[in-house]
Amino acid sequence: MRQFSKAMLVVGLSLATGATPSALADVLATPDAPVAVGVVAVPCAQVPVRPAAAHEAASDPHANWMRDWLSLDWGQRCRYESENAALPPPSRARVVFFGDSITAGWKDVDPSFFDGDRIDRGISGQTTAQMLVRFRADVLELRPAVVHIMAGTNDIAGNRGPTSLRIIQGKLMSMVEQARAHGIRVVLASIPPSAQFPWRREISPAASILAMNTWMRGYAAREHVVYVDYYAALVDQAQGVQAALSGDGVHPNAAGYALMRPLAIAALKRASVAAR
Repeated sequence: MRQFSKAMLVVGLSLATGATPSALADVLATPDAPVAVGVVAVPCAQVPVRPAAAHEAASDPHANWMRDWLSLDWGQRCRYESENAALPPPSRARVVFFGDSITAGWKDVDPSFFDGDRIDRGISGQTTAQMLVRFRADVLELRPAVVHIMAGTNDIAGNRGPTSLRIIQGKLMSMVEQARAHGIRVVLASIPPSAQFPWRREISPAASILAMNTWMRGYAAREHVVYVDYYAALVDQAQGVQAALSGDGVHPNAAGYALMRPLAIAALKRASVAAR
């Protein structure tokens, strides 16, 4: 097992991610403490916990997440490790909402929606490839009755590099197949509308989002999984999200999540009925 000082990681990760060494040094506390790499007894203990203040203080939180030192935990499998361990035994009504910042933000805006049986496992900035890395830890091992999967925004934004619709579709299919192999019913959610990403203004995502949602609807029908169409509830005439439903053109606000909530409840009911 090899060890590196955190100071060494600051330099290496600044070169790899484009973040300034000073910004990374602020995130990595006690920079001279050794960090183990390779096979260790408790891997997540070796991943530095990023203070929330470092994210909140960033001038562009989306870009700040994308520049993160994810080489230590690229899929962020460790993000929910302690919360997963603290969960009670699963009930027959357990639902995992699995996704990116749109899912993560749902609990922040509407915490009452996530009671003991509804578990939010969203992580800001994640692509479908990263979600696959943690699918076992944050979905399969929690043994839910239903998983609600909403993903694709960050793939289309190119958060982890170039991709294609076929690649995104393949990652979603892999999640669905893993869930079904473990007896977990699936709700596949549309990608919410957006005409522009604040952190990728050079991209025009509307056509790709519409194409992905058209594919998802057809795939869900062929595979007999439930498709929930948030896109239709949120979209405006320009194929973006309605201004009254989002503060940044991507993430729903309280009014947006209020429209999504009954659609989610109906989709979960359909998934339960389909299993009978």
